[in-house]
Amino acid sequence: MSENNTTYYEVYPARVLDFLNYSSTIRGKSDSTIEAYGYDLGLFFRFIKMHRRLVPAEIPFDEILIHDIDDEFLRKITLSEIYAFLSFTDKKRKNSTYARARKTACIKTFFKYLTVKARIIDKDPTIELERPKIKKRNPVYLTLDESLSLLRSMDKENINYKRDYCILTLFLNCGLRLSELVSIRISKIKEDTLTVIGKGNKERVVYLNQACISSLNEYMTIRSKIETDDQHKDYLFLSTHRRPINKRTVEILVKKHVQHAGLTDEKYSPHKLRHTAATLMYKHGKVDIRSLQMILGHENVSTTQIYTHVDNEALREAVKANPLADE
Repeated sequence: MSENNTTYYEVYPARVLDFLNYSSTIRGKSDSTIEAYGYDLGLFFRFIKMHRRLVPAEIPFDEILIHDIDDEFLRKITLSEIYAFLSFTDKKRKNSTYARARKTACIKTFFKYLTVKARIIDKDPTIELERPKIKKRNPVYLTLDESLSLLRSMDKENINYKRDYCILTLFLNCGLRLSELVSIRISKIKEDTLTVIGKGNKERVVYLNQACISSLNEYMTIRSKIETDDQHKDYLFLSTHRRPINKRTVEILVKKHVQHAGLTDEKYSPHKLRHTAATLMYKHGKVDIRSLQMILGHENVSTTQIYTHVDNEALREAVKANPLADE
C-alpha cells in the first residue's frame, strides 16, 4: 500500500500499523477494509494536527505528516475533536452520510482497540460517539424485461462478447459483489457451484442455475485457449492484456452495455446489478428473506430487508382486489 508515493510503513503511526495488522491477521478483515481503515485514519490524524495548529497553515492538507503521532497524542484526543473531524468531512470534503458513517465506525473500532487490546488509553473517547443517521433508500434495480433486454442487446460480434455476457449473467443471476466477481478462480467452479471470497475474507458457496452454467461453458471455450502467467492462469476473467480483470474495467463494461441497451435513466453500476438479482429472486422467485441473506452473503438480515420494498406492489394489488374497490 502506498500514499503520495511514500511507503505504507513511512506514512502511518506505529499504533495505526499495529491496528491494521491486528484487523487483518486476527479479525480477518479484507484488504479493501484495511485500505479503507488506513485512509480514514490518515485523514483523521491529519485533521487533528491541523485542528490543534501543530503544522504551519500553508502546508497542504494531504502533505501533513502523521508518522510521529505517539501514545501521548492519542490519549489527548477528545470527543469534541472527533465531531469536529466529522464536520470537516461533511463541510469541507463533501463526504456523503455513508462515507461519514464509515469513518465514524473506523474511529470507534480503532479506539476500542487502543483501550481493550493495546491498553494504552484508560478512557475511550468514542463511547458516546453517535453515528450519522443514514436514510433508508430503496435499491435501484432493473426490471425483468430490462434485464432480458440488456442481455439480448449485447453485440455478439464483439471480441469480448462471451466474457462480458458471462459477467453480466453472473451478476444478474447470482447477485455477486464486484470484488467477488473479479477474484473468481476457475478451480473454485465445481459442477453447479462456485466458491467466492466475500466480505471479511469469508468463503461462500454460490449455486449456479442453467443460464450461468451455459454462459460459463461458452466463455470457457475461449478462456481455455488464452495463455497467461502461471500466477494468473487460475483467474476466470481476464482483460485484453491477459491479466486478471480489474474492478474499473468491469464498471466500464457494465456501463457500456447498459447504455447500448438504451437503459440510461439510471446509473447502473455492478452493484445495481447485484440489487437486480436480489430483487428478481425475491419478487419473481419467491425466495424467502433468510435464504436471500445466505445467497447474497449478508452478515445481518437487516441488510437484506431492503429488498422487501417490492412488497409495495403486492400491497397495491391487494388493495385493488378489495370488493369495495369499485363502489
